[in-house]
Amino acid sequence: MKALIILNREPYDGTDVTWNALRLAKQLLSDGCEIRIFLMNDSVDLARDICKPPTDYDQDLSQNLKDLITQGASVKVCGTCQTRCGIYKNEPYFVGVQKATMQDLSTWVMTSDKLLTF
Repeated sequence: MKALIILNREPYDGTDVTWNALRLAKQLLSDGCEIRIFLMNDSVDLARDICKPPTDYDQDLSQNLKDLITQGASVKVCGTCQTRCGIYKNEPYFVGVQKATMQDLSTWVMTSDKLLTF
């Protein structure tokens, strides 16, 4: 099974939404699911080394994403959003993620068995 998880929110927005999405991705991977993660809007900060957890947050969400990549998850990031979205506009994405387009997202949507949005 192929699952596509689309994230839209700023990683550290005062909730655990992004962390829960990453936790689910990790569980799905361990259950044998092929995981695809697409970051857009303010979630693109998750793929930037400059993004660090606030002092009062006990999870490094960017490191969690890197761990998922190491475990086999495919991660694409909206290329347009790099300059338009997030706190760290114009900062580069880290190694392991691929800059993508709406066409890439469309292809992933059409070829995934499950689609989840956070």
